[in-house]
Amino acid sequence: MSISGMGHPAPGAPDFRFEVHESVGSTNSLCFERARDGNPGNLWIRSDIQTEGRGRRGRDWASPVGNLFASLLLVNPEPAARIGELPLAAAVALAEAVDKAAGTLQLVKLKWPNDLLVEGAKLSGILLEVETLNDGRQAVVLGFGVNCVSHPPLSLYQATDLRSLGFQVSAERLFEALTSTMADQLVQWQQPGGFETIRRAWLKRAAHLGNRITVKLGQEEITGIFADLDARGHLVLRQDDGRQRTIFAGDVFLPG
Repeated sequence: MSISGMGHPAPGAPDFRFEVHESVGSTNSLCFERARDGNPGNLWIRSDIQTEGRGRRGRDWASPVGNLFASLLLVNPEPAARIGELPLAAAVALAEAVDKAAGTLQLVKLKWPNDLLVEGAKLSGILLEVETLNDGRQAVVLGFGVNCVSHPPLSLYQATDLRSLGFQVSAERLFEALTSTMADQLVQWQQPGGFETIRRAWLKRAAHLGNRITVKLGQEEITGIFADLDARGHLVLRQDDGRQRTIFAGDVFLPG
């Protein structure tokens, strides 16, 4: 394993530091290690390969060379009561970064809460993890995985990658765009009422808004119309009986 850029300003975001590795188990896990060792946060870690990448709900995340694997460590981010909004801010930032790096406009749609889709196929995933450290600090890590040059075979979701879509975007180029757009979204998120701007930006890219969807909540499945996001970014589902139900966490599928 080699490290470059350690302790240097992140490309596109000089107020953040960064590390680049040839191979790690998980960039999220390494961020938590840095936090436990006293790192003050605002740290990006990127790796060419992950050997133990993971997605939401403990799913494995394939991590071949050429795709983007990066995580951002934040320590005691404020406002702490609104950390649950960060995945949506991260999704908006990543969507903007893809457009910036690929030279496109609104290429991707967003599937609640934070997957990027192109023509219905999954391009990326974002994983938020939180740990309270022994010294009482709160470490928040946002992990990003983007299919730049390859994608896994059909499994739970149909997937795609930027090269298959005709865009030659390297992981390095996309990372530089992401550090910039994520810094901008964090500034927005920290403003009083700032999440409302992020919420509106998310809704402009929303996949399935106004359409019938199924949300899987563990063993339970609920079907209805994706009506809106509430003020905290939770999914508002209009059920067949006309009642609205707020979904705090779950997996979204199209019926059938």
